[in-house]
Amino acid sequence: MTSLLPRAVGFVGLGDIGRPMALRLAAGLRERSVPLWVYDVRAEPLAELERCGTHVAGGLEELATQADLVCVMVRDDDQVREVVGDLVRAPRPEGVPPLTVAIHSTVGPGTPAELADLASRHGVRLADAPVSGGAIGAADGTLAILVGGEPEAFAACEQVLALVGSKVVHAGAIGSGTRMKLARNLLHFVSFTAATEAQRLAEAAGLDLVTLGEVVRHTDSVSGGPGAIMHRTTTTAPAEDDFWHGVLSHVVALGEKDLRLAIGLAEELAVDVPLARHALTHLAPGLGVPHAPTEERP
Repeated sequence: MTSLLPRAVGFVGLGDIGRPMALRLAAGLRERSVPLWVYDVRAEPLAELERCGTHVAGGLEELATQADLVCVMVRDDDQVREVVGDLVRAPRPEGVPPLTVAIHSTVGPGTPAELADLASRHGVRLADAPVSGGAIGAADGTLAILVGGEPEAFAACEQVLALVGSKVVHAGAIGSGTRMKLARNLLHFVSFTAATEAQRLAEAAGLDLVTLGEVVRHTDSVSGGPGAIMHRTTTTAPAEDDFWHGVLSHVVALGEKDLRLAIGLAEELAVDVPLARHALTHLAPGLGVPHAPTEERP
């Protein structure tokens, strides 16, 4: 389905991520002669956006009247429900395309379908389009934007989202974008927790934590970090003659060896590393291959 450029775009929620997203949109849309309308409850970010040539809406009804696509980046499910409810109930001028609403907030997995049902009763298309990349990605236009919704909804927002995201994916039906964001963030914050274990171990060993962080960022930029193993289309255990069986078995052999060594160091230094112990027992079954053989100890 061909992507469409709306006659005007609206943006609600000018917080830590919404504000740089809107600023990026303002510049990109101006080059395409597409007006941007913005709304927030705070005056300061509205004034900044107005200085950049955007239109400040007096409320959500005016925003829904002026724009064909409205992007929503507010705090939580309750605010999303309130904003979407006001947008979809706003009257639309005759002879204009249906309104499309893209929800960028990270919400509960059932909220997008709930709101899509409400929107459809008012002739409005809805997509859940959470973002990954934070304020830095929003400012430099390198967000990953994970879109769930019908093809028509994706087509209505794809070109606009490409102005703020360097990777825009159609994850599937409504709610798929949110579910993909939750899976991605599970990895993100579990990895952060593992990083705190590594920092405690390094600190107890008398190492410089800033230097360790520099090494981690360097090697992750080369190896791909946790995403390096995320190339398969299934989590089913690979057959022994499958290419991936050999690759993942090698990962397990190296991983279990290094985890044992790290756990041994942690025991020596009296540092608690529960995630490392969990990884030692769960890495192999998680990858779907056997544990690596261990040498018999005297």
